[in-house]
Amino acid sequence: MYSYIRRSGVLALSLIFSVLLSSCSKPEEQVLTLRMAHTLDQEHVVHKAMVKLAERLDHYSHGTMKIRIYSGGQLGSERELIELLQIGALALTKVSAAPLEGFAPNMQLFSVPYVFRDEAQLWQVLEGEIGQQLLAELAPVRLKGLGYYDAGSRSFYTTNNKISTPADLAGLKFRVPNSQTAVQMVQTLGGAATPVDWGELYTALQQGVVDGAENNPPSFYLSRHYELSKYYVLDEHTAVPDVILMSQHIWNTLTSEQQGWLEQAFADSVAWQREAWQAQTRDALAKVKAAGVEVIYPDKQPFIDAVQPLHQALKDTPVGALMAKIAALPPVTETPVTVPPVTAPAGAVPATQEPSHE
Repeated sequence: MYSYIRRSGVLALSLIFSVLLSSCSKPEEQVLTLRMAHTLDQEHVVHKAMVKLAERLDHYSHGTMKIRIYSGGQLGSERELIELLQIGALALTKVSAAPLEGFAPNMQLFSVPYVFRDEAQLWQVLEGEIGQQLLAELAPVRLKGLGYYDAGSRSFYTTNNKISTPADLAGLKFRVPNSQTAVQMVQTLGGAATPVDWGELYTALQQGVVDGAENNPPSFYLSRHYELSKYYVLDEHTAVPDVILMSQHIWNTLTSEQQGWLEQAFADSVAWQREAWQAQTRDALAKVKAAGVEVIYPDKQPFIDAVQPLHQALKDTPVGALMAKIAALPPVTETPVTVPPVTAPAGAVPATQEPSHE
């Protein structure tokens, strides 16, 4: 615990010092640099979307606002980055919605399996009243939720055990993210949920500490877990989005014009990322198949039926009420988005650690 606190303190002090140095630049420059950190590899499409965010903010602000990106977990884990935002030592981060359960309990909605009818309904929720409500619930813990990036659907992969039905999970140990709801999902399906740090998962799979894990195709590929996993079953049990967060303290220091520039830049990056995500997902599946992974397309209905006890257990909770609202939403049709090119902005800092995606 002491080493964790000391590490967080050192990170906070170093970031604050760098902010002070930036503020000492020549008055005529009037350039505000926002520091953004995350845990992903630079090849990940979500990192590239953050590059787009930086590029568009530079454009809208006429060069007066810039984002400096620290990738690959250089400044800490997702939880550590959230805590740096809370004290104002970091401006922006990207985290999975799963660890946000510890800050805004209703975020567990995304870790409940088979809540969304399809991708169109997911985005109807994220961009609508429910999605905005969930972001607003972060304000009491000093976090400003800017919005969501697509993180696809999570599916199971295993080293040696082929999975075609829920019964095939019985007795197997699966790594899950830092989410009590994810633990309950695996247990409901008959598996054993095993907490393992994402950065340690490759070794855990290699040594048999766990029999498998679950994640989206790009993360499965970029983590190189496909090198150890023979099977990938696309049961697509959850759709856990990535969330872009800002320090509420730093947000409040921006002018209304600066806030508007940042929101518009983020909207542009979302449009780019949603389309690019689909392309990277197709590419990742093709590459893991070429590497010898057997990709299985199961009948999802048995999986949906198997998790109904979890749905029933949530029925009389706030999350259950949100699930009922989602179930009552009418079908929607998605509109294709146009993808502008991405160029790396000045100040993008290269990764120094392994890829990491909770």
